[in-house]
Amino acid sequence: MMRFLIDITIFVHKTNSPTILLNMKLRISLVFLLSAFLSIGLHAQTETLEKQIAEYAKGKKATIGVAVLTDRSETIQYNNELHFPLLSVFKFHIALAVLDKMDKAGISLEDTLFIKASQMFPNTYSPLRQKFPDQDFTISLGELLKYSIAQSDNNACDILIDYAGGMKHIQRYIQRLGILNCQLIDTEAEIHATNNHRRNWSQPSEVTRLLQIAVEKSLFAPQYKNFLLQTMIETQTGADKLKASLPTDVTIGHKTGSSDRDATGMKVADNDAGFITLPDGRRYYIAVFVTDSYETDKDNAAIIATISKMVYEAISL
Repeated sequence: MMRFLIDITIFVHKTNSPTILLNMKLRISLVFLLSAFLSIGLHAQTETLEKQIAEYAKGKKATIGVAVLTDRSETIQYNNELHFPLLSVFKFHIALAVLDKMDKAGISLEDTLFIKASQMFPNTYSPLRQKFPDQDFTISLGELLKYSIAQSDNNACDILIDYAGGMKHIQRYIQRLGILNCQLIDTEAEIHATNNHRRNWSQPSEVTRLLQIAVEKSLFAPQYKNFLLQTMIETQTGADKLKASLPTDVTIGHKTGSSDRDATGMKVADNDAGFITLPDGRRYYIAVFVTDSYETDKDNAAIIATISKMVYEAISL
């Protein structure tokens, strides 16, 4: 918009006709007015939605964090200053680091890894272990990524962490992308060994920014990027969360995260974060995190679904 106004101003100064000058000045005034009205309208809409989310969160037996980022860089945030446990949402971060390594080394998604039976830990969620019980096996990197992202497999996740170069390397990679208010320390095995789900954390807005970077930037070759986005679209977990109350003509790719409950019945976190593309091509990124929750699992999911619907209804107008 600013570049457009500068170009018009230069043209006006070069024009001698009073009629043309008057018409151009009127057009400039209209552009300024339209821009001002749009800015005021968007700001008011953002404030209204943030107030609606805050009002909805009142009385909930949980701490809720929300971040929304549109493809026009409009932001909506609630409790964004807090550090929310990522849970399995961090598998999205890991996938980016894995694909970065594959892209730089020219490694195909069809290339395989040999997996030992000892790498399949028993006391963790793992459809992969169920498919290959008590045996060594070979699997493609693409399939491992699908298990980790679409099915949230913990064993597949830790194999990919090792493949990428470890958690310290993954943390540095994410920081190089400009995501600083985020900490990645523990593997799934370490989380289960210590029962500490809080050392991997992020501000909600850092997750939406990372999603935007992955979708809108060219971090790696198209075949890797397209694979990642399609895998997120095909995610099998969280059907009752972000996507539950959205119409079927929107496209959503997302990554969920969920913990067990402690001895008091508190759930450390229920999360969902993803990108949503509207039928007209507009897109926004959303993260809804529910932590320290004494609500039921069903109610946690309903909180995420309700906020997702509120955001959709505001943005899709």
